[in-house]
Formats: sequence, structure tokens, C-alpha cells
Amino acid sequence: MSAILSSLGVGIVGCGRIADLHELGYRGRTDARIAAVCDVNRRAAQARAAAWGVERVYTDYAQLLADPAVDLVELLVPHHLHAAMTIAACRAGKHVSVQKPMALTVAEAEAMTAAAAAAGVTLRVYENFVFYPPYVRAKALLESGAIGEPQMIRIHVNTGKSAAGWKVPLRAWVWRFDAAKAGGGPLVFDHGYHLFSLAYDFMGAAAEVSAWIDRTRVIPTKYVDAPATIMCRFKAPRRYGVFDFAHTPQMEMDSRYYADDNRVEIIGEKGIIQVNRCTARTLDLPPLLLFRDGRTTAVPVERVEWRDSFSDCTRHLIDALRQGGRPRLDGESGQHVLAFALAAQHSSRLGRPVRPDEVRLLETQSK
Repeated sequence: MSAILSSLGVGIVGCGRIADLHELGYRGRTDARIAAVCDVNRRAAQARAAAWGVERVYTDYAQLLADPAVDLVELLVPHHLHAAMTIAACRAGKHVSVQKPMALTVAEAEAMTAAAAAAGVTLRVYENFVFYPPYVRAKALLESGAIGEPQMIRIHVNTGKSAAGWKVPLRAWVWRFDAAKAGGGPLVFDHGYHLFSLAYDFMGAAAEVSAWIDRTRVIPTKYVDAPATIMCRFKAPRRYGVFDFAHTPQMEMDSRYYADDNRVEIIGEKGIIQVNRCTARTLDLPPLLLFRDGRTTAVPVERVEWRDSFSDCTRHLIDALRQGGRPRLDGESGQHVLAFALAAQHSSRLGRPVRPDEVRLLETQSK
């Protein structure tokens, strides 16, 4: 069990665009602060440090880990670096918040979890979608019995474009098309980790996964992993799920972030919960709907901006470290989600259903 911290010094590692959303959760906190930033691009690190009022700037990760002012490391780096950098941080006695997907393999995830346990530090996967207020309210409705026992979850995502959205240069995406660095593709494996995390949060661990993952060329020799459909059976009895992914880059959307249409529907014995907002506005529907007793009603949600999920995700970990609680999507639960994501990859490749608990064996056989 990690020691309870009264004040938290944080090292942000990786100073790309997404770092600005990670910084939000530290604003106004007297019990946590960003103590240092690190990026191999010194100019990027210095720019973030200046914007956030941070004095310590590193380009060498080992030097940041040696800094006694850093208690927690936030890793915002490409996927293939997650395992090694997490393990190094744990061995240095630092708590770790690592971006999704947790790792490229279950074996890596197991090593990360073991390193945290051996060092007595906390490891959690930074998964902001489960903290998005409409999803949080939907979870509360589900747990209150508003729709009875859930039987089915349907999760959808398709890409788009937005004049007001983030303009991500191709050079920032190239590594995501390299399987050695990104694992699976940018839509099903990378963004899909958000959706699989939601399914885990709402329905529990998956027992069996069937997937059909196609490819769409985006530039010569580079492909996105869509369109795709994934079905699963959860370990809880009489619970199933369907996930669909579509690559539709010419579809206009209203977004200040990524132009992605994310929607979630949970069908229970007595009703339906539907979440219609996340990173973008698409269908002209309220963010959260409840169908029950033959009527559809809009459920009020105070905050619906995607950035709110980042603030709440960060604050949750601060509170857990200060109060000694266990964070959501810790190393063990992160492994369940990763095994789900990888089972989909193996299922599509093998042309058969794959159990998440057999992924570790499939990894060994593929070596």
C-alpha cells in the first residue's frame, strides 16, 4: 500500500497538445501542483512550463525520476514507451498515471502492475471517458435501478471533421500507424480503449470477444482500422455488447476537440439509457436520455464539455493518493480492459471468438 500524501508534486512527461487538458485538474489545488515537465523536444517542454508557471524542465526522463520534488509521473507518451517508462518510475518510487492504452501486450501490463506492487506505489490508467459527466450520470442511473438489470450495451464511434476542432499535423499521427509503436490501429485499438473502458465500467469484464476489423487507406501505405464491428459476451450472466467503428472523415461535426461522434446506449429490462455527447455534437439530441414507462425524458447534466472529464479524472487520482483510496482503472482493471482490446485484435486476425483470458497465451505463441 502506497503512503498517503498530504501534498503532491507531479511530473508531466510528454508536452503535446493533450497535456493542456491534463493540466486543468491541478488548477486551484493547494494539495497538488505540477512540479516539473519533461519532453525530448526542449522547446515544447519550455512552452508548457512557461504557460503553467513550472520551473523544472527536463529533456531526460531519468533526471526527472531522480527529482525528489516529483511524487507522481503522468506519462503522455507513445504507446510503446508505456511499459518501460512506467516500470522505471515505479522503481524510482514514483506513482504513475499512464495514458491509455495501458500497454501493447498483456505481458507488459502484468510487468507494470507487478512493478507498482513491488515498489508500493499506485499505478492507474488515465481514462477520462469514465469521468465524462453524462457517463457518470448514466452510471448512477444504472446503479439506481432506473432501467432494471442491464442486458445489452451498444457503443458507436465515427470520425469526422470540424472547422473549430483540433488540427493535428500528420507528423503527430505517423507513429500511430506503426504497429511496433502503437499496437493496433488508431481507431479500434487506440480510441477503442476508451469504449472498452466504458463497457468495463458499465457491464464488468468481458468473457468472449468476436471482431471484424477492416482497413481504410488514409494516405499511401497508411491505413485506419475501420470500418469494424465487435461483439462480446460479458462474464456477468445475460450481458452482451456491440461496438461499431466507422471512418467518415468528410462528415461535418461541431467540436472544439477531436471530431468524433461517440454514442452509448444501455438496454435494461425496464428501459434504455442513451448518452449522445462526448467530444463532438452530432445528432440533435439532449446529452442524456432515459426511456422508461413508455416515455422518453431528457436527464439534466450540469457539465457536458469533454474537458470536464479530464479535470475530474485528474482530481480523482489526487484525492485517492491523498486519502489512501484505490483509483478507478488501476493496474489490475487496466489489464482487463487491455485484454478485451487485444482479444478483438486476435479475433479479427484468427477469424474466431477469443477469450480475453487466453490473450496471454496467444502472445506467447506468436513469438
